[in-house]
Amino acid sequence: MNEKTYRVLEYNKIIEKLKAEAASEMTKKIISELRPLVDVCLIEELLAETTEAVSVIVRKGALPLGSFYDIENSLHLARKGGTLTMKQLLEVLYNLHVARNVVTFLKTDLPRLPIIHEMSDVLSVQKGLEENIDRCIISEDEMSDNASPELKQIRRNIMRQNEAVKVKLNHILTSADNKVLLQDAIVTMRQGRYVIPVKQEHKNRFPGIVHDQSATGATLFIEPQVIVTLNNELRELELAEKKEIQRILAELSANVAEHFHELLNNQSLLVKLDFIFAKGRLSVQYQGTDAQVSQEGILDIKKGRHPLLNAKKVVPINVSLGKDYDTLIITGPNTGGKTVTLKTVGLLAMMTQSGLHIPAGSGTVMPVFEKIYADIGDEQSIEQSLSTFSSHMNNIVDIVAGADQNTLVLVDELGAGTDPTEGAALAIAVLDDLYKKGAHTIATTHYTELKKYAIETTGVQNASMEFNVETLSPTYKLTIGIPGKSNAFEISEKLGLPERIIEKARTLLDTKDIQFENVISSIEEDKKKAESERDEAIYINLEMKRQKEELDKRLKKLEEQKEKILTKAREEARDILKAAKEVAEETQKQLKDIDKMDSMTERHARLSESKRRIKEADSRYRETIQVPENYNPVTIDQLKIGDRVKILTLGQNGEILSLPDDKGDLLVQIGMLKANVNVKNLMLIHDGAKKKKIPIGKTKYGSLYQSKAQNISLSINVRGRNLEDALMDVDKYLDDAYMAGLKEVTVIHGRGEGILRGGLQDMFKKHKHVESFRKGAFNEGGDGVTVVTLK
Repeated sequence: MNEKTYRVLEYNKIIEKLKAEAASEMTKKIISELRPLVDVCLIEELLAETTEAVSVIVRKGALPLGSFYDIENSLHLARKGGTLTMKQLLEVLYNLHVARNVVTFLKTDLPRLPIIHEMSDVLSVQKGLEENIDRCIISEDEMSDNASPELKQIRRNIMRQNEAVKVKLNHILTSADNKVLLQDAIVTMRQGRYVIPVKQEHKNRFPGIVHDQSATGATLFIEPQVIVTLNNELRELELAEKKEIQRILAELSANVAEHFHELLNNQSLLVKLDFIFAKGRLSVQYQGTDAQVSQEGILDIKKGRHPLLNAKKVVPINVSLGKDYDTLIITGPNTGGKTVTLKTVGLLAMMTQSGLHIPAGSGTVMPVFEKIYADIGDEQSIEQSLSTFSSHMNNIVDIVAGADQNTLVLVDELGAGTDPTEGAALAIAVLDDLYKKGAHTIATTHYTELKKYAIETTGVQNASMEFNVETLSPTYKLTIGIPGKSNAFEISEKLGLPERIIEKARTLLDTKDIQFENVISSIEEDKKKAESERDEAIYINLEMKRQKEELDKRLKKLEEQKEKILTKAREEARDILKAAKEVAEETQKQLKDIDKMDSMTERHARLSESKRRIKEADSRYRETIQVPENYNPVTIDQLKIGDRVKILTLGQNGEILSLPDDKGDLLVQIGMLKANVNVKNLMLIHDGAKKKKIPIGKTKYGSLYQSKAQNISLSINVRGRNLEDALMDVDKYLDDAYMAGLKEVTVIHGRGEGILRGGLQDMFKKHKHVESFRKGAFNEGGDGVTVVTLK
């Protein structure tokens, strides 16, 4: 792949975005040299690294790397017996700190990741060395008192010596005899010695060592003789401090040298992890996916987006090559997105071969190209010149010479810049040669001859960029299998060109060309109609399934209720039989006792008591219906369909479905049930008026419910989103679906690593609107969707 291809497809801009995600300058240097690979195994390994990094970022966030340092030179210096500076030791300390944080971060709350965890397992944590450097070094030019007991003692002595010198000097300055001898009552430093400013004329009266004089010579800076010894002692202590600091630095450097291999290996691993997580962060930024690498030369991009365009505005495209055809000819109007399509395919191919995730849908397949050629320039001007055509053909010559079966060729406006007839002929010849060489070719054109060539030639396919003639704007949607129209006449007519001119232009066209364009229009209309009918059929199918499942649930619930009622009835019947048996046995016993009585009066009394007990038992288990008196009886002519009534015999309210017959019987809807009721057992509610219904949109929340019910979709697609964003989107969608009254919705999350599916299903278990959920059936999307039933 030549530099021109990188420049034309803007691969370098992707590299800059990747560098921005890296923490270390060493990693950025490696990224700057990143180029697409051709080794399938290596590409798949790089893609797997990126996938693992994304899973870590989604679960726990980015790896805590920070801006670690290049300490290789410092390590070699220490290994050779050299002494490292405090700055160099601090860089070693920071790298040790980063390595320890990375190991700790990757050890918890993560599943085993083969590549990343294999690296973290090898990272060496040298806690002893880290603590030693941290204890000794405060900053790039300051060592801690705690570096050694000797250093602490020396610094204490220095402080005491400084205090002794200051006390002595203060005594000299405050002495009344010395005031006339001094220029100022201040102490200063010269050559590391404490000195006092003495007037020139009194130098003989002030014993000491002259270290400096003022610019005018009027002042001498003299070290008083009485503190010379103290200053000497102070100087000796300072030299002892420097010596001890050098000793400590040498000792720490020797400790670093002992761990030369571990620290050097740590740096290499940190750079590698930084590179991997830079790729992961870029993937999250693009909502990317890891494309499946094909060794059969199959390219199948699903919902691919150009990574350098605004993700909210760019229209995803579906492009395929290498199955039934190797050459794709894209036609359509200018500014319709043809050039962007070429760049998208080329850039996604380069990103995949660089081990990067691409902004595309799940299931995208990318081949490995050894060469990628791109002839894409500003050739959309109506002022095509010979020089432009010559430059264009120079590129084509290079492409034809270098193309083979492992080549991707992207050509914009093939054959443009010259006579249309000759240009079309050249374009067909070039495409035919590339096809015979086995190259994967995507070319854009305006020539009708190329559209016909694609229809007639095996292995060559048409595609078109849609254009909305009504709004005079492109839709940027790529449709494969149908050639596009230039729409020149339609656009001109919409813009106001007189119809007579347009009709004259039509008469100047070849009749076959007109018929060909009409066929294209007809095919486009039929395709759109078929797609619309297909979408409607899918919706109806889903709705029928939803209704069937809802009815099945209701039937199951009714069966369960029926079984519970029968079970309860059996239990009650057993209780009644048991009680009746007890009453019968007791009555028989009493009758035997009555037969033995002589007194008729006593017999009648006992017999009456037995009858009373039997009557009590009978009334206890007899179900009686208390029909309330109808204080407002209705006549047949008072009733009309839709009236709300109360059924006195049942104690329930209902709605009239039919008018009374000759016997006064009519049909009433009671909830989900319908019942035949006589008019004499009915009482009108609200004087026979219907229950007033509040129109939707008039209540406080009516308009909101109406809006949700009209606009809510039966499904939501969160494929490629990170878990946090997906949870927020789905939660809001479930609220809207619940408000709209939907009973069942579909959440499309894709298969992938199962991160989205697991996270979303955890949320469904606790969601206030969710009654149940299940994995999608085979014809619903399988593992890639979850069907949620709402309460």
